Amino acid sequence: MDIQMQQSPPPLPTNNEPKYGGFSRFEIELEFVQSLANPFYLNHLASQKLLSEPAFVAYLSYLRYWTRPPYVKYLNYPGPTLKHLELLQEERFRQDVISPELVQVLAAEGAKASVDWHKDD
Repeated sequence: MDIQMQQSPPPLPTNNEPKYGGFSRFEIELEFVQSLANPFYLNHLASQKLLSEPAFVAYLSYLRYWTRPPYVKYLNYPGPTLKHLELLQEERFRQDVISPELVQVLAAEGAKASVDWHKDD
């Protein structure tokens, strides 16, 4: 079953948009997409079987709008966030991220990238 998200990305933040629990749709989606940078969270999503749910997979596809301007500039960790978002588009990765070994590899890659990024500081 192929579920498509028909909704467009949220507008950029303004003061007059509706709030959900005190947060705008933009803020909620930003917080969620940034959580995808954490490989341990990806493993949690896999362990809860969310990554095999067609509606959730469609939501992950919808979130790809974060890869484009003007949204990408709001990401605190664009490298791992966008890398994992792209990997999550692949069924094989969604199945494999349940593996603690893969999670450790992703975590080590992230730590190395962070160290390399700050070497020149």
